[in-house]
This record gives sequence, C-alpha cells and structure tokens, in this order.
Amino acid sequence: MNEKIVKIFRETAELLDIKGGNDKSLIYRKTNYEKAAKMLENLGTDIAVIYKKSGIAGIKKELKIGDKIAKKIEEYLKKKKIHDFEKLKQNTAIQQIITHFFKSKGVSLEELKKNAFKKKIVYSRYTRPAKDLIKLAGSVEKGKEAITKVAQWARSRNLDYTIETVFKKWLEIDHLKPKEIVKKPFFQGNLMVWSQTKNKWYVIAEDGEWREFAGEEKEIEWRIK
Repeated sequence: MNEKIVKIFRETAELLDIKGGNDKSLIYRKTNYEKAAKMLENLGTDIAVIYKKSGIAGIKKELKIGDKIAKKIEEYLKKKKIHDFEKLKQNTAIQQIITHFFKSKGVSLEELKKNAFKKKIVYSRYTRPAKDLIKLAGSVEKGKEAITKVAQWARSRNLDYTIETVFKKWLEIDHLKPKEIVKKPFFQGNLMVWSQTKNKWYVIAEDGEWREFAGEEKEIEWRIK
C-alpha cells in the first residue's frame, strides 16, 4: 500500500511543478507531497495497519505530516484514489503532453519554463496539437507513449519531429521502430571482414586487398558506420 501512495504523491509533486507559476502555495504543496512520499517510503510498516490501529492521528504521528496530507492518505485507504490527484491530472493534461514532448528532445521542465518566459519557445503554439493528440490517443499516457515511439524512430534516423509528426505516423505507430544501430569492425582505421569459410578476420587495405588479421581481438575497434 505504501508504494502506491508514494507513487501518487511523487506524481502529484511533479504535476504541481508542471502546473508551474510562482504561486508560493503551489511550491509549498509540492514540497509537502515530496516530504510525505519520502517519509512513507522509509516507513517500515504498512500505513494501512497504522491507520487501522490509530486512525488519522497515527498517520500524522508516524509520518510527521500535517492534517491535509494525512487526510489524502486516509482518502486513498478508503476509496483507493485521491480526488485532488485525479483532478490535477485532468487540469494539467495538455501541459503534460507538451512537457513530455520537450523532454523527448532533451529539454528539461526548468529549461522549458525559462525559454517560454523569455519567449524563446512559444508555448501556446503547442497547446492545440497537444489537445488533439490526447483526443486521438484516448488518454495522456497513450499520447506520451506515441510521442516516445516517434521520438525514438526519428532520432535513430537523425530526423526532426514535432507533435504533429505523431499524427502523420499514427496509422503505423505500432510498427515504428528505431533504426538498428550496426557496428562494424576496424583495425587501425581500416574496415575488417570475417570469413565464415576460413574462420578468420581480414583487414581491407586501402588498395582493396584482403589481408589476414594477425593481431588479437582486443585490438579490433567497433564503430558505428
């Protein structure tokens, strides 16, 4: 039970960060969820056992947390979900997609916020395609999965991509795979080949002649070409 609540609390903190802004209350809530998640993670007893024995007072005492967070835990123990968390997921759906898209390009949430603030990234340009992707995929999580697949496929081919690329590739999304990375053997800058019939390595010289490799395998350099 503890692991499930820890996961929800950490996701809640992440979503509050994605929601952003300089609202001190958001930062305070984010910190509280992170602290509660850490305390719960290190707790040696199932929180459900503590609650059954001592109620919400026992939760507050064991985790050294306030009333609001303790009530979130109580809510999960009773209903197997936390309403505020579900609501936060819905309210940040578009932001989650945009954040995930930029993360796939190596841009952290902090960098995204800074660049959006400085107008280096026009955030509003991505809201419409993000919204459309959620509708097409059926959920935020499936939208993220689609972005990840397209990103891996495109990066392996040195291609650029946008959220709109997902729409173009949608019908083949389940078959998109990264380009296989093939490493070839070299010795002192010259390509090598393996002869199945003679069971030997050969080095291809500049003049095209195959010369038997007399060195050790540790001298072979494998490169992507």
